[in-house]
Amino acid sequence: METGDPDDFLTLLMLGGHPRVELRAVTITPGTPEQVGLVRRALEWLGLDIPVGAYNLDHGKQCVSGWHTRVYGQIPPSREAEPGGELLLALCDEGTTLVTGAPLKNLGRAIALGEARGQPLRLGRLFAQGGFAGEGVVPRERQLAKFAGMREVPTYNLNGDPKAALAALACSGIDARHFVSKNVCHGVVYDAAVHERVTAVKDRSPSLALIWKGMDAYLRRKPSGKKFHDPLAACCAIDPSIGTWAEVELYRKGGKWGSRLEPGSGTRIIVDYDHERFLDTLVACP
Repeated sequence: METGDPDDFLTLLMLGGHPRVELRAVTITPGTPEQVGLVRRALEWLGLDIPVGAYNLDHGKQCVSGWHTRVYGQIPPSREAEPGGELLLALCDEGTTLVTGAPLKNLGRAIALGEARGQPLRLGRLFAQGGFAGEGVVPRERQLAKFAGMREVPTYNLNGDPKAALAALACSGIDARHFVSKNVCHGVVYDAAVHERVTAVKDRSPSLALIWKGMDAYLRRKPSGKKFHDPLAACCAIDPSIGTWAEVELYRKGGKWGSRLEPGSGTRIIVDYDHERFLDTLVACP
């Protein structure tokens, strides 16, 4: 995860309190002390004592948005974090699901470490927010207007470390890869209607209460709502039937990413989603 945008942190809050999730660890990109302190405080709010990993504790900038501070207050920095790649290599196995909402730096490091040591990374499922499915994969009637007819577009998380993204696509130790891409998630918005759904159940879950607090403040400034990229990816990891998937080859071309149909690839990308099933998963209470 990263903390330049609210939805990674909201995803952490959701996963940390979701009745169908056993959260085992959190890794951060780039992993500054300010980010580590924020993540550790969130885990404390949720009563979780789990390891935190960082890609680079000595990164020069704080990398925490003003929204986090306005809503949740000033939180002291912390250097209590393990190397993110080491943590993933140690904890991941065939029964593990990894959800990513940031550049894949920690995953790339874990893959490289495993190869160097002759102990390849094993991972059951990867659900990554990123990538793109367009013309030739998504029927024209399902394409968002802004992407109509396009085959490749830039995508932030995969371009944040292209070598790591390509390594994840090539890694034989990952049993199944799912990409929740901008052709769908750009159409998923936390707006006033979603806020009403969360309001109705927030008192039943500390996790949802914290999400409500963050989005209540956000909507006061931006009533049109917030694109909810990473929470969609996390909800798809909890219930893959939220998405309609195509099996593809995901590729990079000139700084852009696209996909082409490729049965048997083991890599799936989202082409549509069930909004009500997504909301039911998002607001599930213990």
